[in-house]
Amino acid sequence: MSRPASRVAVEVDTAGDTCLLTVNGVLDSSTYPTLRDAVIKAALDAPRAVLVDVNGLDVPASSAWSVFTSARWHVSTWPDVPIMLVCAHSGRRATIARSGVTRYVPVYAAVESARRAVVDDARPVRHRCRSELPASTASVGMARDLVTDQLTAWSQAGLISVAMVVVNVLVDNVLQHTVSAPVVILESEGPLVTISVQDNSSTPAARREDAFRGGDQVSGLAIMAAISRAWGSTPTPSGKTVWAVIGPENRLRHAHRE
Repeated sequence: MSRPASRVAVEVDTAGDTCLLTVNGVLDSSTYPTLRDAVIKAALDAPRAVLVDVNGLDVPASSAWSVFTSARWHVSTWPDVPIMLVCAHSGRRATIARSGVTRYVPVYAAVESARRAVVDDARPVRHRCRSELPASTASVGMARDLVTDQLTAWSQAGLISVAMVVVNVLVDNVLQHTVSAPVVILESEGPLVTISVQDNSSTPAARREDAFRGGDQVSGLAIMAAISRAWGSTPTPSGKTVWAVIGPENRLRHAHRE
């Protein structure tokens, strides 16, 4: 007789500036991707932190705790949202620590103590804007207008030129290579600006060289990579998010004629 498939349920509470995930069920190889993607999705919404209550989670193999370090790795550069575990049982917290997870994902005895740690984390204020655009070429111009308006409002006018190049590449890629309506997310934190675009295709974004023209034809992603501090393609439950981080060193300098 075959064993019944394992299940894991995730309850989401977004009250306040943190996101609390309460997880129940069995964590094994069959439910690992589901839980990882749920944590990633919560982080991509950019709360101050993602708290994961694992008191109701059955973990037969301690190596499966690595699901949380995997999720943290996916969001470590962007949106760089902390992931924290909540576990009331001291013995289980010790098991989590022995698995190596706590090097990247701390574990707390209660939700309240995790939230206090978030309050004590002196991160700069993060501004965020999200806009769903139509699946048409008009979205490219709409995205550029969004960049101009928001970065001006956030006192990041010096990064408008490079941000417009990035958002142009990302939106154009969605329109050319998927059947999705692009969702543009802009964020400003300290001196950095992040531009990201979500779509419904699970195919990761990758730089590709033309098989016939070789290096003569430069892809949009290659240009974006050259003018950004960092970029990546992060999987989501419904597709992916392609993002780029730009900072003061990425400002485009315009030549001036005498």
